[in-house]
Amino acid sequence: MVQQVISDAGAQGVKDNDHKLSAQAWILRLEDPVVSNKDGALAGLCFAVKDNIDVAGLATTAACPAFAFTAVAHADVVQKLLDAGAAFVGKTNLDQFACGLNGTRSPYGAVPNAFDGAYVSGGSSAGSAYVVATGQVDFSLGTDTAGSGRVPAGLNNIVGFKPSKGLLSTRGVLPAAQSVDCVSIFARTVAVAARVLQASLGYDPLDPYSRQLDLSRQSWGASFRFGVPDVLEFFGDAQAQAAFAEAVERLRALGGVPVTIDYTPLAQSAALLYESALVAERYAAIRTFFDAHEDQVIEPVRSIIAKGREYSAADLFQAQTQLRAHSQQAAKMWRDIDVLLVPTAPTHYTIAAMQADPVTLNRNLGAYTNFVNLLDYAAISVPSSIRPDGLPFGITLVGPCGSDWPLAELGQRYHHATGLTQGALGLALPDMQPLGLAEPLTLPLAVVGAHLSGMPLNSQLTERGARLIQSTHTAAHYRLYALPGTTPPKPGLKRVAGQGAAIAVEVWNMPLQQLGSFLALIPSPLGLGKLELADGSWVIGFICEGVALDAALDVTGHGGWRAYMASLTPAAMA
Repeated sequence: MVQQVISDAGAQGVKDNDHKLSAQAWILRLEDPVVSNKDGALAGLCFAVKDNIDVAGLATTAACPAFAFTAVAHADVVQKLLDAGAAFVGKTNLDQFACGLNGTRSPYGAVPNAFDGAYVSGGSSAGSAYVVATGQVDFSLGTDTAGSGRVPAGLNNIVGFKPSKGLLSTRGVLPAAQSVDCVSIFARTVAVAARVLQASLGYDPLDPYSRQLDLSRQSWGASFRFGVPDVLEFFGDAQAQAAFAEAVERLRALGGVPVTIDYTPLAQSAALLYESALVAERYAAIRTFFDAHEDQVIEPVRSIIAKGREYSAADLFQAQTQLRAHSQQAAKMWRDIDVLLVPTAPTHYTIAAMQADPVTLNRNLGAYTNFVNLLDYAAISVPSSIRPDGLPFGITLVGPCGSDWPLAELGQRYHHATGLTQGALGLALPDMQPLGLAEPLTLPLAVVGAHLSGMPLNSQLTERGARLIQSTHTAAHYRLYALPGTTPPKPGLKRVAGQGAAIAVEVWNMPLQQLGSFLALIPSPLGLGKLELADGSWVIGFICEGVALDAALDVTGHGGWRAYMASLTPAAMA
């Protein structure tokens, strides 16, 4: 395996498809890609990984040459991607020890923006974003603690998918702050990012923070509520402010209803990441090396990590309690919204400006990202527009833990509605793709009365994620009765072979895990049993105890419960 090692910030870039291969974006680039499965789900795609992620036989430097070691095994996520057929081509530059959001904190040089080399690419996954935006790989892996999987995406016109914590194993990934770290995915389309996520997720018992998560949340559909912070800060950047206002209107056009949310608990949570004892976790991640080689760590990374020494265990518990309090307050917003909309980054800085004020400007870039992992949310950054000055602007959709698939679905719809091209390549987006996401196990359930669409109990279906899949009729073997004394009014259905009629029903797909709670709501004399549909198939549906029908009114002649209810006069219903 031939290796091209990038070790000089002044190394010359080369041309490829008219896009510069920035030497600063690579730590190591292989001339012979690593391929282990030519028939997997990701066959034909090539990828790079941020150089705090292990690849067997290669150095992991975390952008600190004195720290470098040769990995003896692939990180779990790298192994999964290779098994799925993706080809590994190299390791990318980053803010040292994944500490930063700007891409300038590396001895290998500042990674430029793919649209204007005078501007930052965003970090810490700077190189991973650049090589995707310029078409050198199909996708890449970054990491995300405070926004490193999102800010570089937003500043380079690509997709940055930050999964729910624990969904992708971090075994073989050098921690930044291990309890909140995520492996993130960069791609030029949501469809590719979703394919990568599907191939790389999975519980890992050797990762102390891996989790088995419920990913059965359904799409938010054609109508959804999205939160918008009550206070928005763009640090004087009028173009970013206008771009976000445009994003709100685009999301509204996609069926969203904007809801103003209190951003205070989110901002307070974000502040704790660097301004409390929580920063001690960054020190803990490299404590042995840092104590022995502090002088080998560049500024301002050195000062940030060293600050972690100042706190006591009591300080840490205090900070964790504060975070819990903010989390409780923030959780209230999910009662009113399905998804939160924020700018991925509130502005865009030049490399020169960032290096002149590296702490304040870096903090500004994380104004809308730092809280996400602390509060255990999922997020996806998607391109939104190209500003008048030619720089990209991205938005981030944030959802509760486990909402990864609905975020991907809405993110793809939004991205394609922008009409933007892919990364810095100028290529049109392909057609929207079925995301092929894991669907929850469901059971077809036929409803005949108060659970029909628009009827009083229909919410018992929708709030459990059930989806209408068919409006049809039973076979012509049933009679329908209006049960006396029921509130709201309910029917009873009885099979009478050869003496019945076809009765209107709806068939809903009910998630199996929700079926128990639904059954608990069904009052006697109703229950669930097998119903025959007009096409001869059998499904689970509502049936009724025969004894309850003795005093019931036969309404079969109306052909269905909706028609019967519509026939009632106000006087008859009283």
